[in-house]
Amino acid sequence: MISIQNLSIHFTGQDLFTDINFMIREKDRIGLVGKNGAGKTTLIRIIAGLEQPSHGNVVMSDDVTIGYLPQEKNIHSTKSVLEETMTAFEEYHLIEKKLAQLQNELSQRTDYESDSYQKLCEKMSSLNERLTLIGGHSIEGEAEQILVGLGFDHEDMNRAMNEFSNGWQMRVELAKILLRKPKLLLLDEPTNHLDIESIQWLEGYLKNYYGAIFMVSHDRAFLDHITIRTIEISGGKIYDYKCAYTEFVERREERIDLQKAAFDNQQREIKEIEAFIERFRYKATKAKQVQSRVKQLEKMDIVEIDDRDKSVMHFKFPPAPHSGKVTLELCHVSKSYGEKNILSDINLLIPRGEKIAFVGRNGEGKSTLSKIIAGVLDYTGEVKLGHEVKIGYYAQNQQDMLDPEKTVFETLDDVATGDMRVKVKSLLGAFLFSGETIDKKVKVLSGGEKARLSLAKMLLFPTNLLILDEPTNHLDMLSKDILKSALIQFDGTLIVVSHDRDFLQGLTMKVYEFKKPHIKEYIGDIYDFLEEKRLNELDDLNKKQKIQQQSAPVVSQNKIDYEAKKVEEREKRRVEKEIKKLEERIDTLEKELAVLDEVMSNPSAHPEIKIDDDFYWNYGKKKEDLQYLIDKWGEIAI
Repeated sequence: MISIQNLSIHFTGQDLFTDINFMIREKDRIGLVGKNGAGKTTLIRIIAGLEQPSHGNVVMSDDVTIGYLPQEKNIHSTKSVLEETMTAFEEYHLIEKKLAQLQNELSQRTDYESDSYQKLCEKMSSLNERLTLIGGHSIEGEAEQILVGLGFDHEDMNRAMNEFSNGWQMRVELAKILLRKPKLLLLDEPTNHLDIESIQWLEGYLKNYYGAIFMVSHDRAFLDHITIRTIEISGGKIYDYKCAYTEFVERREERIDLQKAAFDNQQREIKEIEAFIERFRYKATKAKQVQSRVKQLEKMDIVEIDDRDKSVMHFKFPPAPHSGKVTLELCHVSKSYGEKNILSDINLLIPRGEKIAFVGRNGEGKSTLSKIIAGVLDYTGEVKLGHEVKIGYYAQNQQDMLDPEKTVFETLDDVATGDMRVKVKSLLGAFLFSGETIDKKVKVLSGGEKARLSLAKMLLFPTNLLILDEPTNHLDMLSKDILKSALIQFDGTLIVVSHDRDFLQGLTMKVYEFKKPHIKEYIGDIYDFLEEKRLNELDDLNKKQKIQQQSAPVVSQNKIDYEAKKVEEREKRRVEKEIKKLEERIDTLEKELAVLDEVMSNPSAHPEIKIDDDFYWNYGKKKEDLQYLIDKWGEIAI
């Protein structure tokens, strides 16, 4: 479907990647991974046609449609949520107009057997298929269904877009892309603005998506649930694995271990050969053996170990100052914005050393309660901090609170006190800021660099209560793992707001679910919470089904058996029809490939055919299509 050929990109004299090649096939589910700054977003933008490579090409079929979701986008719509979402159906309305024109043209023609008439019929059939795919006559219902899945309430549909935060507006952008049903989805951190429930809904939707998916994500669980292929950008190269992220990590380590073993063995062999040459260089009787070994060295392909950027931030939180047994107590805490009640009568007691997760849909009050506890938001009720409790607070927009005109060094040096004044450079080094990078201004830093700088700033002051609101946003996989490890070892009290299931697993042992204006406590980690919630929902569903069964009329068993047999026979006919169709397409492709094989084996007999890059690309595409059809035939025919 899409071929990336010898692609290179250079920024300010530095190669992001050089001569990379890979293909994106129909139905592919690819996760693009790598460290912050490796070039993931740049590669996606090149495929989307928004940036040009320094060298190489992106070759795609004429019928490929692309939907691109960036990490951030400035949206200035004043339409309602539903009206803005419905703009996704511009293609639908264009197809309707084309179909009306074709229908009018056909009604005026009588040359039913002509090729041009048949072509018009085929075009009309193709447009009708596309119309059915992108929504048919249920476009508004489908739009609402996707918006609800992404977290909007039905009463939100008629609210103006500018009443929502940028994160919620990005959800509308995602909804529009999903409704357009492009053949290729390019998603850059699609979960950044989603809560756990919306992420789970999106996982289910993408698993069944008809086209290909190529996405960047730092959410390990999300990647594992969706992708079947992982492409890593590292050291200017790409490494392509036919597996999801967790398996990729294991395979990558195995590959590098094998390379190291092969390299060590080869180096030992080289030393032995060199020692033989040196020992017998001047002995006439050994001249032939010496020359043989010299040639052996010259012909030897040196084993290379793939370059890996091993620079990672390394830190741990300072020991928590001693405090009382109770870290925090909330009594009848409430918060409203005008008539909008966010939190109501919250009572909470957190003992020293407890690690807690705040979860729930966006807008349910998680960040609001975090701000109240941190003392940056007013409220009604009472917040009691325990004896000698010192708070460290990482806000969701922490990076925006940095002074853009200060340098990296000044950001820490201006607030460091006491012994920490002399440790600023070593602290920055632990967070990968060293050499010239400490003199960079904050405004030129990437999102990941700003996140690391904000975390470094927190370590300047010892705390025994950490409140972290979405601390993993913009951090790459390795940085998230290191932060999680540091938090596990932290001996104080932790409150963390996050939608990253993998990050929360094993970190917290109590979950508070926010459902405006109340909260509910669950004992256990994030997956215990999700399992209990799923079971609760199943219980509710079973109750509804029992009520429906009690009120439903009794249907005879014969009638049920008859209907089941009809469904079974209908499904059998459908499968047989699909198998026949696949076999016809396989036969056609095999014949086409046989012709191309003949051309390649005897090119002089076919001077009219040019054997070039396009020829080989077409040949490779047909081979991939054939394998896909054979695999699909195997799945259906079993």
